[in-house]
Amino acid sequence: MYGKLDNPVYHSLNEYHEKFCFNFGDTKFYNPEVASFGGAAQLSREKDITDYAKICDDFLIFGAQPDLGNLKTELSRLVCDQYVLENPIQTDLTEEIIELKQEHYEELLAFVMKFYPYYFKARTPELGRYFGVFKDHKLVAVTGERMQMNDMTEVSAVITDTDYLGKGLAKQLVTFVSGKIFDDGKTPFLHVAESNTGAKRLYEKLGFMHRGTINLWGVKR
Repeated sequence: MYGKLDNPVYHSLNEYHEKFCFNFGDTKFYNPEVASFGGAAQLSREKDITDYAKICDDFLIFGAQPDLGNLKTELSRLVCDQYVLENPIQTDLTEEIIELKQEHYEELLAFVMKFYPYYFKARTPELGRYFGVFKDHKLVAVTGERMQMNDMTEVSAVITDTDYLGKGLAKQLVTFVSGKIFDDGKTPFLHVAESNTGAKRLYEKLGFMHRGTINLWGVKR
């Protein structure tokens, strides 16, 4: 049922996010202004990577280890756990959660870049909806949507300002965003670094099912 999640970037770019696709041979990459991710039907090969590296010199390939051939590049691996949510989360929403529109994008970008600069680009908000919680007119927590297939959407950018940790804001936002995805008739999924045990405990408590692990290969010229 969830086989496409073995290769989420490729299938997102083959389906719902096709308009963001840069196609290089067997490998599909996101427009680097939107997200520096790639994925291949079989294996990302040297020529595909070389072509993309001409326009983006630091990017991630999801799934199988890419064939770099004789390319002089750095290759690193990040192991992530992948989770799927099969049923809506039963949690009362007590915070005011606001959809972040164009007028919020500069604040959203600045907020996310403090925590995850590698995974967020100037046009990343175009991939889906983003929502936030404000306190004293300041953005203090966000969550949004990133990779999207026709029947599945990734929950992403689950971030809370360090001054507001422990107040349940991430729980509220993940519940809210997942509900929006279910309302669309889709299944929510997400990725979290294998070492991030605190986040994994939260997702499992909320009902996310651990599906397995997936490798993210960092390629840097």
